[in-house]
This record gives sequence, C-alpha cells and structure tokens, in this order.
Amino acid sequence: MGAQQRIYRRRIKTVQSTKKITKAMELIASSRIVKAQQRVEAALPYTRELIRAISAAASHTGGGHPLTQTEQRLRERAAVLIITSDRGLAGAYSSATIKEGEQLTSLLREQGVTSVPFLVGRKAVGYYRFRGREVAASWTGFSDQPDYGHAKEIAEALLQAFLTPTEEGGVDEIHIVYTHFENMVTQTVRVRRALPLEVIEQTAAEAAAAGQGPFPLYEFEPSGAAVLDSLLPKYIENVVFSALLLGAASEHAARRRAMKAATDNAEELIKTLSRQANQARQAEITQEISEIVGGADALSASA
Repeated sequence: MGAQQRIYRRRIKTVQSTKKITKAMELIASSRIVKAQQRVEAALPYTRELIRAISAAASHTGGGHPLTQTEQRLRERAAVLIITSDRGLAGAYSSATIKEGEQLTSLLREQGVTSVPFLVGRKAVGYYRFRGREVAASWTGFSDQPDYGHAKEIAEALLQAFLTPTEEGGVDEIHIVYTHFENMVTQTVRVRRALPLEVIEQTAAEAAAAGQGPFPLYEFEPSGAAVLDSLLPKYIENVVFSALLLGAASEHAARRRAMKAATDNAEELIKTLSRQANQARQAEITQEISEIVGGADALSASA
C-alpha cells in the first residue's frame, strides 16, 4: 500500500471513530428530550393554577401591592437571569441566549437602568469571566437535568435582591432570559419579566371575547395582599423552574440537531475520502502496470 493510501485510510478511521461518538451523543440527546418534555408537561397544570391564584389575589389588592406597582417604583437596577448550558456541542443554544441577554442589557442601559447579571450554566459564566465582568451570583452543573431544589435556590437569591432596597444593592426588576422549547425543530429565545407583576384590567365582555370563562370570586383571609406575599416565593420558584425545564429540553434538542448534522457530515466525508483512496489505489495500480510493461519492453529490446 502506498503512502497516499495509508494517509486516506488513517483519516477514514479517524472520521469513523468521530462518527460513532456523535451518533451516540445524538441517541442520548434524543432519549433525554422525551424525559424533558414530560417534565415540562407535568409542571404545566401547577403553573396554570398558580397563575390563576396570583391573578385573583392581585385583583383584590387594587394594584396597591408593592410587588405589582410599576409606576411608583424607581427603575435603577434590574436583575437579569441568563440560562445557558454547562456543556458544548449544542449548536448555537448558549450563544443565542447570551446574545439576547446582551441586547437586553443594552436596552436597559439606554433606559438608564443598570443590569445585575445572575448566570446559570458554565457557558454564561465563562463568557462573563473572560470579559472580566462582575456577576451577582452563578450556578452550574445542572443545566441538562435541573430539579426544583436548584430553582428554589435561584429564586431565593433573586427574591432577596428584589426585596432589598436599591440603595443597599437591591434590584427593582427581575428579567429571565431563556430558550423556550416549542418542538423538536423550533426553540426560540425569550425574555420574561418576572417582577414586578403586571396587572391587566379586563372586563367580563373582554374576557368572553378572549375565550376566557367567568373569573371566580374569592374571599381572602386575612387579606389579598397577605395571600400575595405568601404566593410570591412560589411564583418566582415556578417561573425559574419552568425556564430551567424549557431550557433543558431546548438544550437536548439543539445538541441532538448538532450531533445529527455532525454525523451526516462525517458520513459524507467518509464517502469523499473513500473515493480519493480508491483513486489513489487505481493510480498506483496504473503506475505499477506501466512500470511492468516498460520493463518488459526494455527486456524485449535488449534481447
């Protein structure tokens, strides 16, 4: 075997080994997407009922609760929670989220608001650390399989910053930047303002036109504001947990798509290298035949 053939065969073996790895990662990501989807669907009923309860409590406070006031609250500092992945090989999943976070930071800066970053995932932590930026808090190691304990820890840090006065280092708003999982093909980066709560006044006719049923009447003890105070930590925990679950599902989908593309590219590269190896082999055979024929002609001429 000639030197050129050995080079091609060696490259084919290397690409085949890489293909096995990317194919295995694609299968692992495919299996984890299903589990992540099931966790998202299981959390939806609790989220809907919690939002209904908070809406009912907020409607009975008359917009006077500190957590629902937007006009009376100064906008000086805003917490921005950016959710990325811990590992790479997921396409543009983390970079798209970081880019959206940068755009949100620029928008807040134009409005005279200082952003306070809270980071989830090693990709975001590495991005900010490389640029020497200060970070209020960061969490890593669970981006692909988050649980409620992680969401509770993050929510406690955000809520503590929100309840702390601005002059003492607190924040006036909480924004969450995450990737929303729509289906296996589509995942979109979204920005959600978690606090202050936005109260939208709606009449019965407007609710009926929007396809919503009659809103139930509640009596709160001791008051709607007290109930809202109790529901607030659960609300923030649920918002963060939902964002983590959606981000995990999006990460697995992005990694599956990236690994499938890598596997397909490896197959095409193997085909190309195989053709080049065959061409090199044919060239060597042709050269050997030419040398044999030339030697035979030389022997015939000398005889």
